[in-house]
Amino acid sequence: MAWTLSAAETAFRNEVREFLSRELTPELRAAGRRCSGIFSDYAEGNGWHRILAKQGWSVPHWPVEHGGTGWTPMQHYLFAAELAAADAPQRAPMGPSMVAPVIIAFGTEAQKRAWLPGIRSGEDYWCQGYSEPGAGSDLASLQCKALRDGDHYVINGTKIWTTHAQYANRMFCLVRTASGGKPQQGISFLCFDIPTPGITIRPIISISGDHELNQVFFDDVRVPAEGLIGEENQGWTIAKYLLQHERGGAWTPMLCARLRRLQAAAGAIADAQEADDMALRLAEAECAIDALEATELQSLRAQARGEPPGIRPSMGKVLGSELRQRLTELGVEIAGPYAAVSLPLDDGLQGDMPVPEEAVFSMSAYLNDRAASIYAGSNEVQRNIVAAHLLAR
Repeated sequence: MAWTLSAAETAFRNEVREFLSRELTPELRAAGRRCSGIFSDYAEGNGWHRILAKQGWSVPHWPVEHGGTGWTPMQHYLFAAELAAADAPQRAPMGPSMVAPVIIAFGTEAQKRAWLPGIRSGEDYWCQGYSEPGAGSDLASLQCKALRDGDHYVINGTKIWTTHAQYANRMFCLVRTASGGKPQQGISFLCFDIPTPGITIRPIISISGDHELNQVFFDDVRVPAEGLIGEENQGWTIAKYLLQHERGGAWTPMLCARLRRLQAAAGAIADAQEADDMALRLAEAECAIDALEATELQSLRAQARGEPPGIRPSMGKVLGSELRQRLTELGVEIAGPYAAVSLPLDDGLQGDMPVPEEAVFSMSAYLNDRAASIYAGSNEVQRNIVAAHLLAR
């Protein structure tokens, strides 16, 4: 979708483009282009984060007093669009976009001083301890326990699907600190260091061959009670606040970048009938992306007016994740037999490949994105949230 930019917005976009042309090395662009998962591996993603931090752009969405930029919603959108178009590595959101807003909203001044600077600079790398075996979308049924013992909590239990725990030096975690009554009433939000005695991290290799996920085990792990965010047993309120940030944000910059790659790859289809059919299907996908972008731009205007997000994050999560999956399906079809090649496409892969890079990417992205409709709250749950909101009006 085309839109008219003001002179100030055009100048901002040009500033971002100039910065990217100067700072994005060929190696970083390759890492971004070959990242078929949610975000890049630690070395490339956090390395890019540190470059952005030197520019003062690592956490643009934070309040200015904590290191944010004070950009308008449209500037944030343009920034995301230019990053995607330039193949910048996708950064892990667990620190900057997930726990940081929680710390800013609910943390003490001491907690803000302790944790925000390290997130902003890239010195600290966080992971999220939410899901458990048997407690995925039904997060309120979690059983990982934390018992108060003087100035510490003692944690026992396990967390699963813990993305990038193998790189993290800090974790934010939902734990059960009380039982009885509604399950949501006994949950607390804890932050603590990794490694800590009693923590074991075991890898989970996904069907795409990526090591993004882990299971984390806690065996009498003692963590300081000063890591409690908010009040004990009030973690459910904080968790819901965090999930709004996890589901929020614009999907279309990434989708547009993926679509352009597919359009370029489709140009190599030799059979005229197959090429015409794929061109039509790509055009249909482009229309769907344009519709989502129109919705997101409406949300930007609402945000600029100070309106609460409401159900917009849930709507965007459903539409964006399902469009992402649709694009990966088209990518596999375009790749044809090359998509069957078993070649793990990790961010550190160097040099040329013996088969088309886009074909290898297409299968890796397809397999990885099967989870897109599950993570950050399954789409079935998001539809229920949207329905409940509309039926209550």
